[in-house]
Amino acid sequence: MKLHSALPLGLLLLLGHTVAATPSPDALLHYRSGVVPLLNGKVSLDTGSDLRFLDRTDAGRVIVDLWGNPPGSAEDVVGMIVPAGLDPDTQEGWGVVITESLDGHVTDKDAARTNYDRIMHDLQRDTAAANAEREQAGYGTVDLIGWADAPHYEAGTHKMYWAKELAFHGPDETAEGGEHTLNYAVRVLGRDSVLELNAVAGMDQLPQVKGDMQRVLQQVSFTSGHRYEDYTEGTDRLATYGVAGLLGVAAAKKVGLLAGGLLLLKKGGVLLLGAFAALGRLFRRRSA
Repeated sequence: MKLHSALPLGLLLLLGHTVAATPSPDALLHYRSGVVPLLNGKVSLDTGSDLRFLDRTDAGRVIVDLWGNPPGSAEDVVGMIVPAGLDPDTQEGWGVVITESLDGHVTDKDAARTNYDRIMHDLQRDTAAANAEREQAGYGTVDLIGWADAPHYEAGTHKMYWAKELAFHGPDETAEGGEHTLNYAVRVLGRDSVLELNAVAGMDQLPQVKGDMQRVLQQVSFTSGHRYEDYTEGTDRLATYGVAGLLGVAAAKKVGLLAGGLLLLKKGGVLLLGAFAALGRLFRRRSA
């Protein structure tokens, strides 16, 4: 006789109701759409009909509970943008993590003369050099494959975007194996800070992510009084790096991060030690 046949019918019905009534993780999230003020009105985001916004609390649930990152990884997150109709906990789902850099006003005077190919070469070199440290610590390694979408700076809006292709390797994987991941970044320069938007997805999602990130680029901006042109020389703080530093070069060298042992986070809960953290905090969803 099966075990459950000995249970009273009422208890069986109750158990069945409990299982059926358990909501999905996505159903517990509180999505917002339309015009959303961020950072106490310092930034305005218009999601349109294709995107949705999660506040700091729900973004933390996605990053920590659904994607498996450590609790501290979501401390500085302002919120998250996710595509409408996609559950961030699925293999197809992805999100844009929003943070703010308070290093000061980043001038764009170096934008026209920045050599992005040389920057990529330097980043690849430093990433490879840090892999030995990661392996010694028992973690997997990272290969920076190259630009998935070359950096572009819009002088009129003071916004910049780029995308990198990364290959993550577990401790027991060969260099030829590993999962290739897309890291798509948008930076919005403001009066005394930079709004950072980082999307992480699979490389096969590049067309969709690129299209959605281009919409995000047009739909998020600093409000009056906080814009790039509102910077007051001698009064507002000036960052010690320019546009090149947004890519993780000047800022990293400024504080010696390229020789440091910082954490790189990715969706799936895998921690990678080393200088690659200077490229920016990354999150990668839990592997299916």
